Amino acid sequence: MPRNAGLVLPLLAFVVLCTVWGYSWVLLKIGLLDAGPFGFAGLRTLLGACALLLALPLLGRRLLTGRWRELVLLGLVNTTGLVGCSQWALVEGAANRTSILVYTMPFWTLLIAYPLLGERVRGLQWPAIAAAALGLLCVLRPWAPDGAFDGSPMSSALGLGAAWLWAIAVIMVKRMQARGPIDLLALTAWQMFFGSLVLCGIGLVVGEASIAWTPRFVSVLLVTALISTGMGWALWVYLLHRVPAGTASLMTLMVPVIAVAASSWQLDEVLAPGDIAGIVAIVIGLALLAAEALHSHRSVTGTTAPE
Repeated sequence: MPRNAGLVLPLLAFVVLCTVWGYSWVLLKIGLLDAGPFGFAGLRTLLGACALLLALPLLGRRLLTGRWRELVLLGLVNTTGLVGCSQWALVEGAANRTSILVYTMPFWTLLIAYPLLGERVRGLQWPAIAAAALGLLCVLRPWAPDGAFDGSPMSSALGLGAAWLWAIAVIMVKRMQARGPIDLLALTAWQMFFGSLVLCGIGLVVGEASIAWTPRFVSVLLVTALISTGMGWALWVYLLHRVPAGTASLMTLMVPVIAVAASSWQLDEVLAPGDIAGIVAIVIGLALLAAEALHSHRSVTGTTAPE
């Protein structure tokens, strides 16, 4: 058997995961046609969490993990905060630009990892941060009449806020793992379950319009909950067990690229020259981060994602 035969299934899982998580940004935008952002986000994460909880015993894993306080706090940051801000950003913002802003998370992780974890910025991470800063300037274009700060400042702030919350969640997961081993799939399922309940509650408190249970919405809800969230996280945990974490981190490079291509095609979201330049700069920065992670055999992106 060839030496690389064992990489076939992980590579297939990687391609499927990138496609599913990238295209899901289009579905998240479509779902807002029939539901408010918090009700939609709460329902899809609740269904996704239930699917993962059902999968745990089927996979021979423990359903109950303990450490409930930590899981509730993580759910408030990673599901209520991150998923809620991401979905809210799509109300006024384009899916392509929002996905770019949210997936700048690795750069913010680098910046806050030193004061919180003592992890210094080093090597290729410095030019990666510079490329990310340049890319963000190109995408946001605060000096231009059509820039994000002029057209939809709230959407841009929410997208960047989601990236920061994701980075904080990464630090929280690293600290949880340092305090003791915990199953990543169980961690994901329970924090998502707790966070989804709060999202549903927010949707009720703010008085969102009733959900229109159209065939379109039901289809989008089931796909985003069961495939993007349930199956997607199962694939992600599988990858973490089969390939180095640094290699798995390459996933975050491809997701916004697929999201941009899919939303530009299906939603007719036109990319300005500044957006294209920003995408190129951010992807270069992500590639530098991935190269550094592979070189040092550790991931800088953590284990949580907004999908």
